[in-house]
Amino acid sequence: MASIKSLLSGFLLLVGAAQALKFDLEATSSYHGNQRRCIRNFVNKDTLVVVTATLDGYKGDGMNVNMHISDSHGNEYGKAKDIAGEQRIVFTSHHDAAFDVCFENYLTGSKYVENPRRHVELDIDIGADAKDWSAIQATEKLKPLETDLRRIEEMVGEVVSEMDYLRAREQKLRDTNESTNNRVKWFGMGTTFLLIALWGWQIMYLRAYFRSKHLI
Repeated sequence: MASIKSLLSGFLLLVGAAQALKFDLEATSSYHGNQRRCIRNFVNKDTLVVVTATLDGYKGDGMNVNMHISDSHGNEYGKAKDIAGEQRIVFTSHHDAAFDVCFENYLTGSKYVENPRRHVELDIDIGADAKDWSAIQATEKLKPLETDLRRIEEMVGEVVSEMDYLRAREQKLRDTNESTNNRVKWFGMGTTFLLIALWGWQIMYLRAYFRSKHLI
């Protein structure tokens, strides 16, 4: 039992760690235009997403960091301005689409900045990873092993749903490809018949012309 629990904990820890991302965000002058750094991820419809950004520095240090989250359909899920420390945005997706978490870092000009950059640690939790399993465990009075199994069950369900989505998308692309091939085939046949008809009309016209001129 202990070995199973350790394997489950290791699996969940590995999945959770794979979502973390660390990078340095350079500060630029506002005169240089809109310079963003974006991280893109895909999410299914009606899925819970928790975006947690942890930044060093502090407000008033001469830099202004803004965070903006939107998807490819134009839906905006959150905006946070002049952030420092930990910033969390929670939303539920409206479509099967990719969403972008974008950061901007501007120099305010209020003071001299020797090292104009902020260190960002970004953690994106989607679906089962975004739920508060400690609260669920306390509410439903689950054992730790039962909580881990419940979490893995939901994660596996999400993988199955994503595979079904990819399968449906593949089928749609296959149908579109077959429809395009049929249209190209009929277009080619129609063009061939049209050329043959044009060729026959040209022969008849030239024959009539030559006869009118008594050349044949």
